[in-house]
Amino acid sequence: MLLAKTLKSSTFRLALIAIGAFGLIVSAIFAYVYWSTASYVRNRADRAVVAEQASLRDTYTRSGRDGLIALIGQRTADKSFVDHVYLLVGPGSAVLAGNLKQWPPGAAEHGWTEFRAPVSSSAAVGPLVRGMTETLARGDRLLVGRDISDLDGFTAQIRAAGLAVIVLIFVLAAVASIGVTRRTVGRIESINATSRAIMRSGLDQRIPLRGSHDEWDRVAENLNLMLDRIETLMGEVKQASDNVAHDLRTPLTRMRGRLEKAYHAPRGSETDAALIGDTIADLDAVLGMFASITRISEIESRARKGAFRTVNLVEVAGEVVELYDAAAEQDATRLRLAGEADVPVTGDRDLLFDAIANLVDNAIKHGRAGGRVTVTCHNVEGGAVMSVADDGPGIPAEQHDRVFKRFYRLEQSRYTPGNGLGLSLVAAVAHLHGARIELADNAPGLLFRLSFPAPAVGAQGG
Repeated sequence: MLLAKTLKSSTFRLALIAIGAFGLIVSAIFAYVYWSTASYVRNRADRAVVAEQASLRDTYTRSGRDGLIALIGQRTADKSFVDHVYLLVGPGSAVLAGNLKQWPPGAAEHGWTEFRAPVSSSAAVGPLVRGMTETLARGDRLLVGRDISDLDGFTAQIRAAGLAVIVLIFVLAAVASIGVTRRTVGRIESINATSRAIMRSGLDQRIPLRGSHDEWDRVAENLNLMLDRIETLMGEVKQASDNVAHDLRTPLTRMRGRLEKAYHAPRGSETDAALIGDTIADLDAVLGMFASITRISEIESRARKGAFRTVNLVEVAGEVVELYDAAAEQDATRLRLAGEADVPVTGDRDLLFDAIANLVDNAIKHGRAGGRVTVTCHNVEGGAVMSVADDGPGIPAEQHDRVFKRFYRLEQSRYTPGNGLGLSLVAAVAHLHGARIELADNAPGLLFRLSFPAPAVGAQGG
């Protein structure tokens, strides 16, 4: 099964293409080596033949046929010329001198020629000879050549070695390609098997790692991290859905109860007015929840960056403090603004107002009755910081990361007013503005801190 997938994979096809290209390159290299080596050896033999023939021709010119016959006899008797071939024949092809018994069949009358020379009557073929023929003044024909059987054997060995190497390269490359492709397909199949298992049973499956720390292990690690993130998000969606259902069930149940009670009770203007007012209040709470969800989604989609301007964070915070001053006085909470007078940031003024308002509202609601809430704005190197501090009970450290999730509330019974979306909106605004949000222990109480980057160069004022 795996072998069939290996042979059908695109990786294997690419490997075959690479092997073919590499084989062609290697073949071309061997062909060049063979051709250049054979040409070099053949040219050396040709130069020796040309020089020897010129020497014999000079002897023939000076001493005539008899002098040439004598010189050929000396050459054939000399062991240093054992690889040379000489033949002098008369006009009637009668052999006059040399170590060949007859003029070679098929040999050219003039110029270069190659032939097999018999060495004995029992031998079918002899060594390969390359020589030069020439017709002399009296019609005599002279052949001077050299035995190039060594060259023939040498080139044959080169051909055999080249073919063997090429075949070996192709075999090894094919085996390596199958091995590498099989390993690649195996890792891909492991990922596919995990994907199928996830589709069948859920997100609890993970891609196994082999501990090789190679690129496939890194891919598997990243995919596993992605699955972890998806599983976390799915859990958050489920939790948010449960919280939405819980938060909607209470006002809708109240509305239904009031309407049913009013349906069976006698009509009265004051009673009907109270019923309608309470129902409208509950509907406003439900619509407010959906409006908050829509607003958070809009902010997270970064659809509001077109309204970014350079704004003074102190002015925005001051407006929030002024707005919530009356609510703070009802709880005997001392609300004040501190810090510098000019803290510029680049952002959407309305969104910044909403974020600071949510932080101040939370600090007043969940802080200590008769306590204090301080909003501070100041410049820092490379940006600005806005913080909201209270002296209430605070939030446990293990809950710091959870409070920014949608519909998450520390009070699990969910009977106190609120929908758990305020800090989610703050987190969305901070992310849109590139700000870092931090929670810290105010000892006592809680400190929310938003750290903004420096204003963008060229941003418009607002």
